[in-house]
Amino acid sequence: MTEPGNGREVAFVGRSLRKTYVTGETEVHALRGVDLDIMAGEILVLLGPSGSGKSTLLNIVGGLDRPTSGTLWYRDAELTALDEADLTRFRRSSIGFIFQFYNLIPSLTAEENVRLVTDIAENPMSAKEALELVGLGDRRHHFPAQLSGGEQQRVAVARAVAKRPGVLLCDEPTGALDSATGVRVLETLAEANRELGTTLILITHNAGIAAMADRVFNFLDGQIASIETNENRISASEMTW
Repeated sequence: MTEPGNGREVAFVGRSLRKTYVTGETEVHALRGVDLDIMAGEILVLLGPSGSGKSTLLNIVGGLDRPTSGTLWYRDAELTALDEADLTRFRRSSIGFIFQFYNLIPSLTAEENVRLVTDIAENPMSAKEALELVGLGDRRHHFPAQLSGGEQQRVAVARAVAKRPGVLLCDEPTGALDSATGVRVLETLAEANRELGTTLILITHNAGIAAMADRVFNFLDGQIASIETNENRISASEMTW
């Protein structure tokens, strides 16, 4: 798919996406008819208060959840029409996930944690190569307890990028880190975006991080309230918060 008018490739197209959670007699409308186009290779930041729909959208885009109604395409595949087996294959081949908490296995080294992905991916880089990409080649034999919080998050980034995903989905990846360490992690994500051409979608409560994005989706009450385009992006290394 390409964007009309400029020939730029589109990664995701969503139309009228709704998600309603029902608990007893209570309905929670997490998404209320969202339309979106996400460009291949862009850095997109999702901003908005808790409960505004950001994480719900991220989970649907990543194939972890399904919308109640609406359609979502990734390139030429209609994700909303896939069965569970095909949706699992989509996640495995195309999506890398990075969360606020690193989810590393304590009894495995950094390299072994990354190999959990490379052993099942179709065309992975080596675990050593992935750790070198995030600046941890010399720490690959260390266990998580021997690494700082920022280093553990960078191992999580290496694990996500090792399978060469088309899309990296990040939910508050710097939320548990101090400013200097968070900037280092954001530099690592930006490097993956540059080197691999990966589409990077990042949820944050930190509005300052939006300055590194190509575009910003501002969420409110289950909808995209506004979209901002950054004409003059700054690099992660220039950030402070």
